[in-house]
Amino acid sequence: MTTYDLIIRNGNIVSLESIVQGDIAIKDGKIKEVSIGKNLEANAAREINAEGQHILPGLVDTHVHFNEPGRTEWEGVQTGSRSLAAGGVTTYFDMPLNSTPPTINKENLELKRACSEEKSVVNYYFWGGLVPENIENIKELHESGVIGFKAFMSPSGIADFNHVDDITIFKGMNEIASIGSLLAVHAESTVICDQLAEAKQNQNKTSAKDFAESRPIISEIEAVRRIISYAETTGCKLHVVHASSRKVVEIINEAKQRGVDITVETCPHYLSLTLKDLEEKGGVAKCCPPLRDDQEVEQLWKAVENGEIDVIASDHSPAPAYMKDVVNGDFFKAWGGISGSQSTLNIMLTEGHFNRHLPLEKIVELTSTNPAKLFGLYPHKGVIAVDSDADLAIVNLNESFELKKEDLFYRHQHSPYVGREFKGKVTTTIVNGKVVFENGRITVGEEIVINS
Repeated sequence: MTTYDLIIRNGNIVSLESIVQGDIAIKDGKIKEVSIGKNLEANAAREINAEGQHILPGLVDTHVHFNEPGRTEWEGVQTGSRSLAAGGVTTYFDMPLNSTPPTINKENLELKRACSEEKSVVNYYFWGGLVPENIENIKELHESGVIGFKAFMSPSGIADFNHVDDITIFKGMNEIASIGSLLAVHAESTVICDQLAEAKQNQNKTSAKDFAESRPIISEIEAVRRIISYAETTGCKLHVVHASSRKVVEIINEAKQRGVDITVETCPHYLSLTLKDLEEKGGVAKCCPPLRDDQEVEQLWKAVENGEIDVIASDHSPAPAYMKDVVNGDFFKAWGGISGSQSTLNIMLTEGHFNRHLPLEKIVELTSTNPAKLFGLYPHKGVIAVDSDADLAIVNLNESFELKKEDLFYRHQHSPYVGREFKGKVTTTIVNGKVVFENGRITVGEEIVINS
């Protein structure tokens, strides 16, 4: 009788096409057998009974900011990767800014890679940066293994990661196209946002509503239209991150229909939080682009349901609590970034599956399969199949819980989702065949001290 490292029995296995009960056998970090409808006749060093639970391919979070090296007081690989594991995420892509030095050349990439090799409890990949001073470094970054390139069309908020002007981004896109890679963009208009913000602040209008109005949807639309024209000219593959409105998504889908090689991401916070949350919760709910109103949230869900969105990613962008404080009612000065990577699947299950009847198969597509396909990781990632990596999330859909700050594995235990009631709880996360999270605990590595 065959002996495996791990067998998961009696679970409801979720794929793009179906949900079927079966057993999964794992050895040497790979899925070796998937038995549907009958018990797998084999032994294992360990067995997990997943009866009544659902087994999903581990999430692939293509958009996190772990800030290491250089800013681990904000978040680091150790705490960040643990928060992902607790949320059923088995692979992440770390953004090139926020760390010091930023990932804009091979030397800096290797520093970041060394941190992840030492500390991460899940799989990791890295974005390279496109900034005005590093176009000559694009090829070496690509050859060193970056998953793609990231540029800001408006100021990033990080002094050593400059946003790109039109000439830089056009030249950069030509270079990225020549090596067959992809450019991801933060698409907001510098002119629109800066002018509106200056006018608001000159009038001492600094409320949550004022901040949101200084970064309107039309700012995203203008930047997206501009970058699409550059993509059509250069042939560069394009990925628009954190679209906050279906109006933005519609522009992207029109370009797709013309044959432009473009995809779009949105984030759980744009699907679950509104301007009212920003007003009530304060800086902990501030992000860029800002949260929108209820109607925009519902329209964005329509885009998800209709297949207009390619990827759901967290855009986890943490900071110490003092940086999120809104002092004297001035929302412009608080750090703009939401801590949310641990809650992506919870939001998709609660808001999507239970509240809006979004099929589990669609959630798997958006959070795992599509990201894996888009970035060349499929079928090793993003699917439960023989010879795929054994990256899995086991979820109890019958269990509800209130998220408390002490449940968070972030370095700083704050999030706009604290206090929310979620339905569907991750019970076990498996990375390369190894259980890394189980029943509320990280099961690998050493215990660490986190800050409130």
